[in-house]
Amino acid sequence: MKDYYQILGVSKDASSEEIKKAYYKLAHKYHPDRGGDEKKFKEINEAYQVLSDKEKRAQYDKFGRVFEGAEPGFDFSWAWGRPGEEFDFDFGDLGEMVEEIFGFGAPRRKRDLKKGKDIEIDLEIPLEDTLKGKEKEITLAKYVLCSRCQGTGAEPGTPINECFSCRGTGEVQQIKKTFFGSFTRYTTCPECGGEGYRPEKPCNVCKGEGRVRGEERIKIFIPAGVDTNQVIKIDGKGEAGRKGGRSGDLYVRIFVKPHSIFKRKGDDLYILAPISFSRAALGDEIEIPTLEGKKILLKVPAGTQSGKILRISGKGIPHFSGYGRGNLYVELIIKTPKKLTKKQKELLEKLKLEGI
Repeated sequence: MKDYYQILGVSKDASSEEIKKAYYKLAHKYHPDRGGDEKKFKEINEAYQVLSDKEKRAQYDKFGRVFEGAEPGFDFSWAWGRPGEEFDFDFGDLGEMVEEIFGFGAPRRKRDLKKGKDIEIDLEIPLEDTLKGKEKEITLAKYVLCSRCQGTGAEPGTPINECFSCRGTGEVQQIKKTFFGSFTRYTTCPECGGEGYRPEKPCNVCKGEGRVRGEERIKIFIPAGVDTNQVIKIDGKGEAGRKGGRSGDLYVRIFVKPHSIFKRKGDDLYILAPISFSRAALGDEIEIPTLEGKKILLKVPAGTQSGKILRISGKGIPHFSGYGRGNLYVELIIKTPKKLTKKQKELLEKLKLEGI
């Protein structure tokens, strides 16, 4: 039976820090890439994996080993406990066992541990801003690049060294013994946190993160024709990455504020236009406001009924594709006057007699 304390050269009451220091020293000495003994290095790594974990160390101290499965000639009754002893079998490892068996122990795809988070924000704009492409400037509170170390995480002038445990891969091998045999699994390197490199002296400002909390003024271009719930992506304007990692992206969700006069449907605009009975009956030209702020003349044909909708081509919202515009639809509403002058009443009485 292996004595993990003897392998690391520490006593059984050694602290976690003492175990860690011993591991550093021996791993550096026996690392295969430095010409060391590969078998000895694996033995050192195995010992550290157990003694650096509180639960595994407690189990090892109690039973003389960490139960992770059977070896040839292993007595299965030990797993279920001997008379007078208690033992908790962890069935949670079963899924990992199956994964290792069918995954053939292959290294996992390395995640981008340094990449900054994406940021999503909402931006409200007036309807008028959809007529032409417009630039907006916002101030965003987020992680920004550390100005002292320029994102490296290292104090200026000091080197960034390759992790001696994983040799820059970010992962270490772990031999796992199960009921089905021994399998190799790849776990995140405990020394560099999966990054593969470590600064010799961390930056005094960001403490090795390569980024700090701050603010950034960002310009956002709003294209013509944009509509509510459309999302604009701005590459690299999310949170700064850790230790020189790439920044996340910024996603801006647009909300177009309702207008007091115009109603938008797709790229078309709708407006209500009140008109007097006489003008609707006789026909006339009326002034219609546009989203640009100018007024245009609309010809109303004689005999127009209330609720009639007339179209003005090309006076709606620009198409998002950049070609053409929607239309402006004018719904005519005939006004009925609430108060009449004496002369107006007399004229209407005459029209009444004429059947109008």
